[in-house]
Amino acid sequence: MHGRFAWYELATTDFAAAKAFYTKVMGWGIWDASGPGRPYILFTDREGSVAGLMILSPEAWEAGMRPSWLGHVAVDDVDATATRVKRLGGGVHVRPKNVGNVSRFAIFSDPQAARLGLFKWLQPGPPPAAVDAPGRVGWHELLAAHCEQAFAFYSALFGWRKAESERSEDRTYQPFSAAGEIIGGMMTKPDTVPASTWHYYFNVSDIDEAAKRVKAAGGEIVDGPIEVPGGSWIIHCTDPQGAIFALEGKRGRNPVGYFARTGSPAGARGRQWSW
Repeated sequence: MHGRFAWYELATTDFAAAKAFYTKVMGWGIWDASGPGRPYILFTDREGSVAGLMILSPEAWEAGMRPSWLGHVAVDDVDATATRVKRLGGGVHVRPKNVGNVSRFAIFSDPQAARLGLFKWLQPGPPPAAVDAPGRVGWHELLAAHCEQAFAFYSALFGWRKAESERSEDRTYQPFSAAGEIIGGMMTKPDTVPASTWHYYFNVSDIDEAAKRVKAAGGEIVDGPIEVPGGSWIIHCTDPQGAIFALEGKRGRNPVGYFARTGSPAGARGRQWSW
């Protein structure tokens, strides 16, 4: 699991509204995992837990954080990796700590201020979902202030490797792999994106129907649908509290198994953001 994304969390300002929105859009169930003074919801599907939902604290708001999704990358040793983050020029915002006897985590930012989590199960965790599993994250994308510098950091931290890059006249899209599987891509961000940030693409069976659900539930389609290599389509969205997320799927009544990330590394898809 080292270097693979293992968990996702949404920090929001409106707990009830976020629950209602994502259950309508994604079809997830919910399970209340709250502790004393700590409201926490698990979004679930038939296979188990998909992601967590928590309240954005007043302290985080004062520090400039806004509703957002955060991905956590599995590592063999959270403490040692957090120390390596600082040696490589990043910052650790939440020092390593345990969640009961279930997991250990930390939250950090890379040298360009994009945030991620570090994660390790303390007990045997669930196996990773297939990259094309409906309702799960199938692609991870970093919009970086400087793509090459960002890749150097993450390669040194997690052992990620470059796949075959895709180039246009003004931009290079750099897919990357972990444990031999392409799991995401990086690019130098457009000027319209104010800061380096990670984005997560959730799989849906029909992109047009998913877009209708986003709008009906009070979200916004910021960009798309855009066709990407492999025959699928993507849309970039915000939920009613302003958290950014993306969806990927077929158009019409095509089957869900649309990812082409085996064989040639060029099976990864470049995306051109317009916002």
